[in-house]
Amino acid sequence: MARKKLKIADVNKPNLFREMFPYSDFPKVVFDNQTVEFDTPENIWITDTTFRDGQQSRPPYMPKQILDIYDLFHEIDGGTGLIRQCEFFLYSKRDREAVELCQQRGYKYPEITGWIRAVAADFKFVSQMGLKETGILTSVSDYHIFLKLRKTRVQAMNSYLAVVRAALDNNVIPRCHFEDITRADFDGFVLPFAAELLKLSEEYDSPVKIRLCDTLGFGLPWAEAALPRSIPKLINGLRQIGIPAKWLEWHGHNDFHKVQINAATAWLYGCGAANCSMFGIGERTGNPPIEALLVEHAQLKGITKGINYVAITKLAEYASRELGFNIPSNYPLVGADFNVTRAGIHADGLLKNEEIYNCFDTKKLLNRPVNVAITDKTGAAGIKHWIEARYKIEIAKHDPRVTKIKDKIDAEYAEDRVSAISDEEMFAWAKEAFGPDIPPLR
Repeated sequence: MARKKLKIADVNKPNLFREMFPYSDFPKVVFDNQTVEFDTPENIWITDTTFRDGQQSRPPYMPKQILDIYDLFHEIDGGTGLIRQCEFFLYSKRDREAVELCQQRGYKYPEITGWIRAVAADFKFVSQMGLKETGILTSVSDYHIFLKLRKTRVQAMNSYLAVVRAALDNNVIPRCHFEDITRADFDGFVLPFAAELLKLSEEYDSPVKIRLCDTLGFGLPWAEAALPRSIPKLINGLRQIGIPAKWLEWHGHNDFHKVQINAATAWLYGCGAANCSMFGIGERTGNPPIEALLVEHAQLKGITKGINYVAITKLAEYASRELGFNIPSNYPLVGADFNVTRAGIHADGLLKNEEIYNCFDTKKLLNRPVNVAITDKTGAAGIKHWIEARYKIEIAKHDPRVTKIKDKIDAEYAEDRVSAISDEEMFAWAKEAFGPDIPPLR
């Protein structure tokens, strides 16, 4: 795509893209009949914001809890560097204590990085903690530059560059967070600012990274969509001026239910890193879920040798047990009903071949055996599956003992029961129906 000269368009009033963002109406999807091609890097990876953005939507974690989560991230990563970095707040005593606890582990991955505002005074926290990289808030839309910071574009860029230079002077890699990039003037501010950062990287012979922040979830995964909402065009434009894929990172939000596909799209079009958080917990609607990106990466690049995918289940168990997370039962990959079927016809299919109604070998990859919930819809096939899974025996679907249990279930729902049958009830009915023939649980 042809680009204008990389010079700041220092306009007198903000460009709010009212044709896309009328505010009094839903945002508009605009197509410009131009496209860009896939440019997927050979290496793509994950970074995490659980301890930064993830703490902006809930009460702060205690330092020991942060350490526990960090340990689990390390266990999942298995030394591969797929989960390459975690970012931390540095402002409070509690924040710094958490960083120190994690630093004491001495893990190579995930690397510990910081986050600061584009204020020189904040840089002391990075230096005090001895971090090699920090995120710097560098908002790029006129919504932020004009309406929040009350600056011109040139003033904003100059203040950002001063803090970036301070980081480089202290041998710290700056990671510029291009906040609200999906409402920013790409040619008039984003590209000229990125070009100046590239000059600094050359001057200091150091990476200067860019995080593309879809602050309100406006990003679109379609190459044919118009800027500034098209993720493919945003990334392609930055790549075209010479920003390496390994310096680019996507950070999305889920306001319009596109957070996961947008992160994958960023990878496909040239972004080395996709930022995420534990189970998608982040400000407002949240970020891409780390477990979803791990599985997305495996689909795009294949299973990564060394990754402990089973530890994703351990992370969910920890979050429920120790953090009080109420993970919805139908939540993908880790929800209680993720691979549980209630329909009798589905249970019948599972008995014939698990692959018919299970999306992958959940027992092998996540230590989550396929399961059947017992309800009025389950039928004899589901009862048979439930018994065989727990007692490791083989029985016929129309075994009279199965029929006896089914009669009890039918009687429950004939009395207007609405809840599922519990495992405790099923154990008691199985023992009653099978008598001494029931084997011990395995």
